[in-house]
Amino acid sequence: MKVRVVDDEMFATTAATALLVNLPPDRPRLGVATGGTPMRLYDELARRSSRGEIDLSGAVVIALDEYLGLADGDPHSYATYVDEHIAGPLGIPAANVHVPQGYGDDPAPGAAEFEDRIAEVGGVDVQIVGIGSNGHLAFNEPGSALDSLTRVVELSEQTRNDNARFFGGRVDAVPRRAITQGLATICRARSILLLAAGQTKAAALAAALRGPVGSDVPASVLQRHGDVTVIADRAAWSRMS
Repeated sequence: MKVRVVDDEMFATTAATALLVNLPPDRPRLGVATGGTPMRLYDELARRSSRGEIDLSGAVVIALDEYLGLADGDPHSYATYVDEHIAGPLGIPAANVHVPQGYGDDPAPGAAEFEDRIAEVGGVDVQIVGIGSNGHLAFNEPGSALDSLTRVVELSEQTRNDNARFFGGRVDAVPRRAITQGLATICRARSILLLAAGQTKAAALAAALRGPVGSDVPASVLQRHGDVTVIADRAAWSRMS
């Protein structure tokens, strides 16, 4: 693994540089995570795009996951997040944006179709990931099989509590299920960029990078990938010493 431990004010620029170095110039296929930590990276990419320093308008964007049960266009959905923070600011057309469908009566077929869609676009060149406070990767909660594929999952209470801040602090408003790329799906990406920020991620990051590889800490599967770059602030790295 390549590791960069940075001061907070350097996090976004360091992450953006690491991403752009690994993205191919011709129609890059970018796997995107959501949440607060990667938003700093997307804001930096948007700034560079607005200044004409980069052009990612031809990129293909593939999201890691989506909540189930939210209506089409719900502001809390990851489809909305991707549109507002990634595709819109970078000028990426809707036809190039792929997010699992979280609404409808039977999500299971859609999960399988999304797995196929990733293959159809040629896979992911660089996959951006974060890490949950319980070691989850995307919405692969502890106990997820290391060879899992895109599927419907139940969210842990810890994850729902952690994500309540995006729902006005209301845990009861956080969906209980989601569609997520599986751990094996994620590890098919040619390279992976892991972002970790804040003291609340320190224990999980240490367990993922230094502990045994196993389903108890899903993010530990990254130890088996041949091209992982970790960008962490000093708070997230504090349990590694």
